[in-house]
Amino acid sequence: MTTEQITTSTTQTTARVVEYAVSRLSRWLASHSIGILRVSLGLVFLGFGVLKFFPGVSPAEDLAVRTIETLSLGVVSGGMALLMTAITECFIGITFVTGRFLKAGLVVLAGSLVGIMSPMVLFFSDLFPGAPTIEGQYVFKDIVLAAAGLVVAAKALGARFVPDEE
Repeated sequence: MTTEQITTSTTQTTARVVEYAVSRLSRWLASHSIGILRVSLGLVFLGFGVLKFFPGVSPAEDLAVRTIETLSLGVVSGGMALLMTAITECFIGITFVTGRFLKAGLVVLAGSLVGIMSPMVLFFSDLFPGAPTIEGQYVFKDIVLAAAGLVVAAKALGARFVPDEE
């Protein structure tokens, strides 16, 4: 065998190994990534929700209360607004982490997205007085949470995410 033949053979073998590895990875991601996303999203909601049960601990406490007060036209305020937010976020988190009652959790998330994203409209100048405040950054990252929720919802409602067949 010449050096050129050995090099060609090695290159072909390497290409087959890489192609096989990419194929396996693609199948694994198609099978598991949405579940991992669901649990991760659930942990985020659960973590932020639990913080709201302890007044003064959540960095978004004031924003959550102001938002609920504004959206409810002052009917729900203060501690009750914070408690409602905490319960809602924990419910979403638990359903996403466990996968039980997931569709109910998705419905609650869909409704909550109004409250979650509304500070961008209601308090834009407070959140982004030039550079984004910490609260502004907190709300802005919710765009990613909303998009992740859409992916989890698509899967829960029957969408299939499979790698392309060659």
